[in-house]
Amino acid sequence: MKKIVTYITSKESKERIKKISFSDLEINTPNEVKIEISADIKKQTILGFGGAFTEASSSVYDKMKEPQKNEVMQSYFNNRNGNNYTFCRTHINSCDFSLGNYAYAETPNDINLKDFSIDHDKKSLIPFIKHAQNINQLKILASPWSPPAWMKTNGEMNNGGKLIEKYRQVWAEYYCIYIKEYEKAGIPIWGISIQNEPEAKQTWDSCLYTAEEERDFIKYFLGPSLHKNNLKNKKVVIWDHNRDIMVERAETVLNDKDAAKYVWGTGFHWYMGDHFDNVQIVHDKFPDKHLIFTEGTQEGGPHIGSWDLGERYATSIINDLNRWTVAWLDWNLILDERGGPNHVGNYCSAPVLYDTNQMEILYQSSYYYIGHFSRFIIPGDQIIESKSTSKDILTLSAINSENQIKTVIMNVSEDDKKVQLIIDDFKKTILITSRSIITLLASK
Repeated sequence: MKKIVTYITSKESKERIKKISFSDLEINTPNEVKIEISADIKKQTILGFGGAFTEASSSVYDKMKEPQKNEVMQSYFNNRNGNNYTFCRTHINSCDFSLGNYAYAETPNDINLKDFSIDHDKKSLIPFIKHAQNINQLKILASPWSPPAWMKTNGEMNNGGKLIEKYRQVWAEYYCIYIKEYEKAGIPIWGISIQNEPEAKQTWDSCLYTAEEERDFIKYFLGPSLHKNNLKNKKVVIWDHNRDIMVERAETVLNDKDAAKYVWGTGFHWYMGDHFDNVQIVHDKFPDKHLIFTEGTQEGGPHIGSWDLGERYATSIINDLNRWTVAWLDWNLILDERGGPNHVGNYCSAPVLYDTNQMEILYQSSYYYIGHFSRFIIPGDQIIESKSTSKDILTLSAINSENQIKTVIMNVSEDDKKVQLIIDDFKKTILITSRSIITLLASK
């Protein structure tokens, strides 16, 4: 290797995505672990990293002073000294991280959607998104948590319920109008998922679909409506729920050729266990379809200062991308000191928190750990094979069009580890300190 540029974040120091000399890592003692990178074994092309624009996040953003707003947005979206977010998600109608339930068509039995309006989102959510757009070019995935209450069997947006069958065509048109209205507002929509967490009856905005119901909604209603509305270029993502049963759900939809022809890929979340092997299985069964991680967050409050947050994020990113995932999306971009607001008290963490009492921005370990990937593995790069001989040393590698190899290595153990790095005929032993993560940019 002619040159290796190195960045490190470490629990036991104040180093945060700090540039250091590769020689500072080199040691001349026998290795304990081997990492072998095979640049000639190329996998998927990366589409990007990012998080979610929610009404909750936009409401916290609105409470910041102007310099703080700019700082946070540059920290996330700047492609030179920020996390270079290029792929984000937002919600169609309200979600739990909204200030309350709302829909764009509230008039009961408005089957022609004459009263459809995104004015609610123009108050804070759309300006929030547009600030990010001014910094970096974005792909945006839009997901519904619930249809309007009048379209549902339980008559409310919360607590599950199902889409009433007679409104399936109206609901399919709803997505199309949403896309067109957002694009009129200057926000192109890259794609949509059918339903956020279709197997979860939640106390917040939710709607239940069986795999067969999701398949038939795509095949008979949503797919044809997108084509009729000249929106066939919009990507359709199925499942958008946990890895645990993603294989069965994907099989039901994607084994039906009339439904599958409308589907770009399968989205998944990280709750209910890791189940990383299921990601690989879905790829192996449907290699012509894509995989996208659409949501993950640390539940149960803000977890301010936790180092485990960052390691949970990196563990997921490494395992998911090593199994053909093309994009990885965090949940809320910004939350307050409680891990909210959330209209049913379902508080969570975020990589950036804002203490609304002290008016202080709080960057969490997850922000820096995500940055070790998103700043360096960029859209157009390809994942290549990289293997570690230790469960405590996790690794991911990518290569760009100029044959620069980008490798992220994480040590989750409490001990420093001596790691032999092997890239083709290049071999060096380096010390990876405990509870740390490094990114190596190696030019041939």
